[in-house]
Amino acid sequence: MKPRAALMPLLLALLVLPAGTGMAADVDYRAIAGGTLRSVLPADGVAAPASVAPYLLRTRLVTNAEFAAFLQRNPAWQPGQAPALMAAPSYLSGWRNATDYAPLAGDAPVVRVGWHAAQAFCASEGGRLPRWYEWEFAAAADPHRPDARDDAAWLAHILGWYADAGKQPPHSVAAGEANYYGIHDLHGLVWEWVEDYSGLFVNADSRANGDQKMLDYCGGAAVSLADRRNYAILMRLALLSAMEARQDGANLGFRCVRDPAPHDQGSKP
Repeated sequence: MKPRAALMPLLLALLVLPAGTGMAADVDYRAIAGGTLRSVLPADGVAAPASVAPYLLRTRLVTNAEFAAFLQRNPAWQPGQAPALMAAPSYLSGWRNATDYAPLAGDAPVVRVGWHAAQAFCASEGGRLPRWYEWEFAAAADPHRPDARDDAAWLAHILGWYADAGKQPPHSVAAGEANYYGIHDLHGLVWEWVEDYSGLFVNADSRANGDQKMLDYCGGAAVSLADRRNYAILMRLALLSAMEARQDGANLGFRCVRDPAPHDQGSKP
């Protein structure tokens, strides 16, 4: 059993909601039909596209206010209470105290949250963290097209965010236009955790050579690694390979995914 998998029973044991509480009814998830995806990480490790099943993606990143409410319901995840195996000393270090996110804005994305705490929050909403291909499928879209990754101007805009990422605390979620699927801030606000971070490799060459560098979270550029002109993806991969599940970052947030009911097929392009 992988070390991360061995921690899952403990993670779930820490998620104890008081009677009468449940999933947030007002949180917006959009159904995405999925399909075939030309991916940064080929499905066969060489060149094959990935097949993405239907899923429901949270339209907005999880905010400080939402995470504070989660901590009120689940004090075992408060800073100082969460197990050291699951939360680094820097966990929510920008907050005034364990449940007060001041001086940060309530509608800004929560950051300084590791993989375990993010996964526990998503479970409290009846979901999970998105898998790499799910995140990448949605992040390939601009406001008008389901796949804008061949647009040089769009890629340049993403690269511009890399130049300034982390210099200032992230601003409010959903301040700009949603993408084709109705999802906000997949680019240009924070990096994002994915559920299967520990099973993803940097590229096919790394697999072939036995150099098992792993992606830890996905961020503001879901584009083809085959295009070496895209410097943004190379910057992203260099950063991601250093992370571990208990770690967090000042520009690292998350959103959640739900698995659809059998009759909900989502929206196809």
